[in-house]
Amino acid sequence: MKITQLEAYAVSCPVPPAAQVSLGIGRTLKRDAVLLKVITESGLIGWGEAHAGRAPSVIAELINATLAPLVVGESASDIQGLWTRIYRLQLASHGTGAAAAMALSGLDMALWDLRGKAAGKPLYEVLGGTRQALRAYAGGISFGYGPTEQLVDEALGAQSAGYRALKLRLGMDRLTDVARLQAVRAALGPTVELLTDANCAYSLEDARYVRAALDELGAGWLEEPFSAHDFLAYRALAPHGRTPLAAGENHFLVEAFERLADDGVVRVWQPDLSKCGGISEALRIAAVAQVHGIQLHLHTSVTGLNVAASLHFLSALSNPGYFEADYSTGNRLRTHLCAPLSEVSEAGNFLPPTGPGLGVSIDEAQLSDYPVLRGVGYR
Repeated sequence: MKITQLEAYAVSCPVPPAAQVSLGIGRTLKRDAVLLKVITESGLIGWGEAHAGRAPSVIAELINATLAPLVVGESASDIQGLWTRIYRLQLASHGTGAAAAMALSGLDMALWDLRGKAAGKPLYEVLGGTRQALRAYAGGISFGYGPTEQLVDEALGAQSAGYRALKLRLGMDRLTDVARLQAVRAALGPTVELLTDANCAYSLEDARYVRAALDELGAGWLEEPFSAHDFLAYRALAPHGRTPLAAGENHFLVEAFERLADDGVVRVWQPDLSKCGGISEALRIAAVAQVHGIQLHLHTSVTGLNVAASLHFLSALSNPGYFEADYSTGNRLRTHLCAPLSEVSEAGNFLPPTGPGLGVSIDEAQLSDYPVLRGVGYR
C-alpha cells in the first residue's frame, strides 16, 4: 500500500460573537485545524488531524514541504518505520520541535485510519479493543468567564443534555473562581463531577487557595494551574491539597510523560492525539501510565477526526478515563466538515464509530469554505 500523495489543508472558521468564550488564555475569536489526506496507489485514502498550534498555515507548510517528501513512495503499512524516520529527521535532529510533533501526530492518525480501512475494521478493533461506552465530560471551549447566573444556566443545560461531568474555566481571580464553582455545585448537586481548568493562569499562591476550595467541593481535578513546563511550581503545589493535578495536552512525546511519572505530582494525564506524537506515541504513553497506575483522559482537538480517534483509542484501553466532549458552540469545523457526529447518551457516555478506520468522512467539497484566517485565535 504505497503512499502516492500527502497533502495538508489549513482551515479556519470565525467564532460568532455570541459564541465566543473567555478563559485564561483570552477570548476565542476563531477555530483552526490542519487536516491531512494520505492517498495510496490503490486509491484508499486516510485522514488525520494535526493540531494547528495557533499557526495553522505553518503546520500545513511543514507537512507539505518537509514531511511529504519523507513519506511519498513509502509503504503506508509501515507506520512505525515512518514515525521513526520523521522523528529522527525532524524531532531528534535540529527539527522544529512541537510543530513537528503536531504534524507527525496528524500523519500518524491518517496512517492508522488507512490501516483500519485496509482491514475493513474500526480502529478500536485494529488497536485490540472492543466498542466501549465511554464516560464523557462536557468540555472544549465552553463554561468560560462571565456572569455566574449565565454559567449556572450553561451547566444546567449540560446536565439536562445527559452529561454527568463538566469542566469549568478558572483564572478570573481566585475569589470569583471559588464563588462561581460553589454556585455551580449548589445548582447541580452532588451527582455531577466538577472538573476545572486554569489554562496556566495561576500564581502558586492562587493555586494553593483554589485547590483548598476544590478539596471542599469534591472536584475531580485541577488542570494546568501553571505552564506545562513549570515543573518546579507543580512540585511546590503538590503538598497543598488533595484535588488531583492534571496536565498533558501541552506535553509532547512519551519523554515528557516519563518526566511527569518521575516527578509523581501530576496524576491525571491528558495527551492529545493531534499533538503528542499521534496514536503510535499515545500507545507508548499509555504503557507508561499503566505502569504507574494512571488513567488517560484524552484532550480533544477541533474536528471530528480527533473526536473519532480519541473514542477509538480510549476503547482500546483496559481502564480508560474520560472522553472530552466538545460542548462549545460556533465550531463549524466539528459540526460541518466531518460525519457522522458523535453524541452523548442519557447516561453521559459516548461510543466510537463503527465504520472502518476512524469511521468518519470528510466533506472535501467544504474545505474551500474554510480558508485559513491569519491572526490570533484568542485576544
